[in-house]
Amino acid sequence: IMAGLATGESRISGAGDGADVRSTAGIVRALGATVERTERDGRTVDYRVWSPGADGLHPPVGPLDCGNSGTSLRLMAGALAGLPLTAILDGDASLRRRPVARIIEPLRAMGASLHARESDTLPPLTVSGRSPLMGIDYSTPVPSAQVKSAILLAGLRADGPTTVRESVATRDHTERMLRARGIAVRSEQVQGGGAAVTMAGGLAVQAIDERVPGDVSAAAFWLVAAA
Repeated sequence: IMAGLATGESRISGAGDGADVRSTAGIVRALGATVERTERDGRTVDYRVWSPGADGLHPPVGPLDCGNSGTSLRLMAGALAGLPLTAILDGDASLRRRPVARIIEPLRAMGASLHARESDTLPPLTVSGRSPLMGIDYSTPVPSAQVKSAILLAGLRADGPTTVRESVATRDHTERMLRARGIAVRSEQVQGGGAAVTMAGGLAVQAIDERVPGDVSAAAFWLVAAA
C-alpha cells in the first residue's frame, strides 16, 4: 500500500504469497501502479512496484476486490480517503460480514465521504476521498491496529497533525513502515495507561527497497501441532 502511495520504484523482497497479499497487490495495480510479482522459493515472492505517487493514481474501473482480507479493506480505506477519487472496496461473502463502522467514523471526521450497506456497518464500502483531509485527535473506542493504521494512512494527506489514542497499545507495524519511508511518527505511553501515536500531515512516503522479515505466527500452528 505504501509503495503505491510513493513516487517511483519500490522493491519488496520475501513477501508472503498468501491470498491477502495478492488481493492487496491487485488493488494497488487497479489504482494505476505497475506491480510485478516474482516467485522466489514457493513460499515467498518479490514485488517491484512502480507508482506515479498518490497524486497520480486514478479511479479504478470497477470495485476493488479485497478477497477475504479485512486488513486490505480497512487500510486501503484510509489510503483512499486522502485521494481525490471514488472507489468501492468489496470482497467475498465472509468479508461482507465484517464491520466497517469503526473506520468510517474517524475517516469521515477527517473530511472523506464513506458509505456502506446495513446503515454503514458492512461492506461493500464506498470511499470518496478528499485532498487535503483534516488532521484529527482521535481516541479509538476499541483498540485496533487496523483502525489506527487506516487513520495514519489518511493522515498522510491531512492538513495538520493526526493523533490516535488507544487504551492499550496495539501492534506498531504501520508506524515502523512509515518511519522507514521517511515519515516522522511519535509514539508515547500515556499517563494512566494506554498509548498515543502522532504524525505530521501533508507528507509524502518515499519509495524504498525493503525486506519482509520472517513471521513466527505462520510457524506457530506447526509448532503447536508438533507439541
